[in-house]
Amino acid sequence: MNPPHPAIAVIEKQLTQLDAIYAEAAETLNSALGTDRVRRWKAQTEPILAQVLGPEEAKLFAAKKPGPSFTPDYLEELSDEVEVYRTHLLAIVSRLKKPG
Repeated sequence: MNPPHPAIAVIEKQLTQLDAIYAEAAETLNSALGTDRVRRWKAQTEPILAQVLGPEEAKLFAAKKPGPSFTPDYLEELSDEVEVYRTHLLAIVSRLKKPG
């Protein structure tokens, strides 16, 4: 059995941070601060991905953007944005966990 890819732990740490950002925004109902923190988190995550997975993977992540939102609920918009990044990172983890 192969040891887990070292990038998995790094990505899981970024996911934990992302979850914490959203949880705090939801608890305080401060979507503006949450949006700003998610923006900074994404900017920090890009070079981390470049370091552990290479520049192409970082570019794919950087290109991720939430689609248009048709709701006046800013917290829901933040949730949608968080989910875009979460889904992308979880797909990477899933791919890295596959044997071969």
